[in-house]
Formats: sequence, C-alpha cells, structure tokens
Amino acid sequence: MRSYQRFACAGLSVLAIGLGGCQGYVKKADFDAAINDLRSNQQKQQQEIDSLTQQMQQRFAQYDAKIAELNGRIRVDAVSHFAFNSSSLRDEDKPMLDDFAKIMSKNYPQAVITVEGFADPAGGRSYNKRLGMKRADAVRDYLVSTGGMSADQIRTVSYGKEADRQVLKGKSGDGAEANRRVTLVVDFAGPPAQAAPQSQQPQSQS
Repeated sequence: MRSYQRFACAGLSVLAIGLGGCQGYVKKADFDAAINDLRSNQQKQQQEIDSLTQQMQQRFAQYDAKIAELNGRIRVDAVSHFAFNSSSLRDEDKPMLDDFAKIMSKNYPQAVITVEGFADPAGGRSYNKRLGMKRADAVRDYLVSTGGMSADQIRTVSYGKEADRQVLKGKSGDGAEANRRVTLVVDFAGPPAQAAPQSQQPQSQS
C-alpha cells in the first residue's frame, strides 16, 4: 500500500486537489475514478480536435493551405504570404482568414490561437525577427478587426528566419513566398459552442 501511495502522490500530484491531497492515502477506488475521468476528458478533447480538423480540411480545400494535427494541436500552414520586406496582407489571403475566423468564432469561441510569423533568410536575424512579428500582428489584427475574434484569444510569436522553420531552405527574394508566411496554430479547441435551445411552444389543451 505504501508504494502505491507514493506513486499516487509523486506521479499524479495533479489529482491531489480533486482527491483531497496526499496527506494520508488515496483510496484505490478514488484513484481509479480520477484516472477514468482524466482519460474521458482527454478522449473528449481529442474528439473535439478531430472534428475541428475535419471542418478545416473541408472548408480550406479551396485554398493553398495544409491542415495538420500533432500532439493535440491543429496547424494551419501557409495561411498568408507576404511580398519581400513587407508585412501588408494580400487581398487573396483575406478570404481564408475570414473563413478561419467564422469557424472559430461560431464553433470554438474558447480556442487559443497562436499566430506564427516567418521571414526569408535575407537580412539580419534581429530585423527578420521584427518583420516576422509585424506579419503575425497584421494577421492577428485582421482576425480581430474584420473577423470578429477576441484579441484575448490570439497571441503572436515570430520565428524570423530560423533555418529549421524555412520551407525553402536558404531561399529569399522572388519565389521565396513560402518562407515569408504566417501560420495559425490552434493550441486548445475547447468545448464546441452549444446551439441556443429552441423555445418550446405551449401545447394546446383539448
């Protein structure tokens, strides 16, 4: 029993709050129930992520975008491309951002979105870091101002010209748009929004 107790406290301390801590011991029945709850929640969240991935794959089939699911995250790659040394959104990229905002706002209002900005390898590292951030900020601002998403649910990060994040290794200038891009990452889909219940009409009495 002591070895089981030490395992419960050390390996699953996150359960301590729900089980009243490890001051004495954790009953096996409580321990098993908590494990089952965790597994159920994980399965539910995975189902929500799978559903969102499928929606995006269907909705974005018309765009030049890749939808990938990895470790509970959804990556929408190649959302926006930019001209050389520019952080201005192109008009042809806005429809996809509009569709993304609609899906997330309508179905997953609690989602946390990370907007990742990139640059091609031309120029200095610090300059490209700032340029990547400007591009990420441009997409975030568009999603908020035009797409109606909450600013609190969108964060930005820049990877600049980091070599391991370049699509076309070492390529810059003309033909290197794939390196000058923004990618959207859904870190947590959250529970889908529930449809408002329809008001029940009073039954007529005979």
